[in-house]
Amino acid sequence: MIRKILTLTTAASAAALLAAGPVAAQGRDQIRIVGSSTVYPFATTVAEHFGNNTQYPAPVIESTGTGGGLQLFCQGVGIEHPDISNASRAITGSERELCRENGVENVTEVKIGYDGIVLATDRETGQPLDITRAQLWQALGQTVVQDGELVENPYDTWSDIDPSLPDTGIQVFGPPPTSGTRDAFVELVMEEGCMEFEAVQELAEDRQEEVCGRMRQDGAFVEAGENDNLIVQRLQSEQGTYGVFGFSFLDQNRDALVASSINGVDPTFESIAAGEYPVSRSLFFYVKDAHVGVIPGLAEYIDEFTSPRAWGPNGYLVEKGLIPLPEQEREQMRERATGIGAS
Repeated sequence: MIRKILTLTTAASAAALLAAGPVAAQGRDQIRIVGSSTVYPFATTVAEHFGNNTQYPAPVIESTGTGGGLQLFCQGVGIEHPDISNASRAITGSERELCRENGVENVTEVKIGYDGIVLATDRETGQPLDITRAQLWQALGQTVVQDGELVENPYDTWSDIDPSLPDTGIQVFGPPPTSGTRDAFVELVMEEGCMEFEAVQELAEDRQEEVCGRMRQDGAFVEAGENDNLIVQRLQSEQGTYGVFGFSFLDQNRDALVASSINGVDPTFESIAAGEYPVSRSLFFYVKDAHVGVIPGLAEYIDEFTSPRAWGPNGYLVEKGLIPLPEQEREQMRERATGIGAS
């Protein structure tokens, strides 16, 4: 797995001895954040503003993927463990249980906004698709329906699935299983598309989950890691290929990328905000409550992230591609986030 690590400011001195229950901040005066590659550019932008405008050094942020980040986050309480985990899906029950098993009893979920998952190609050499979720499942599922029967995926070209699609080989670069983008793509595209077929509807529930969620492994779908920039490089060097990543990344790279429409809807800021684009999801960060008020600057970083100047409708995160929450929900989330540790 490829990790991007951001250290915007080097600590000038060790933090003073602080303690709150099991946490001691001696020896660490920088916030440590792990998790989603989709949330990464938002978190680093906040970190940059935070480091430039407060007395605290900017956080160290690692792009580990949602699943990998929560695994690290839930290992325990203390300076050797992360303070925040970014996520492009909600934390699962098993991840919450892992936290509890390791003494991470109180975790606060903060929804920060929305994002869409796009299927994009190189703007100069690629051809954007007008495709449905059912067709995407047929292209990328390991087992698919052909002539009413479940078979090992036989499709080599997009036009094999539907003559309206390009007569080019199917090759899609996408995120690994540790990524929240992968989880959301399976849930919102693969499972939804799969269940449109009668042969799948007739299966037992556990068999449906297996058939719908398993990606093909013959080279048509390639796990390209957590670094979306590498996917763009592959799209530019391998003509006719496609990549799966978040809308915010597309938005920042429109000079190089063009997106496909899914179920007849183009991924735009407006279509995602209105709930019209079918492949959209919520974005989050998770805070270890026991670290707030102990790790220097953690409460202040959370305050900056949830401030109107950052995540509001005219905030600097919107310029990075974040789809903001409705006003009432945004206010509720800010109250929750800034109230961590309050008596």
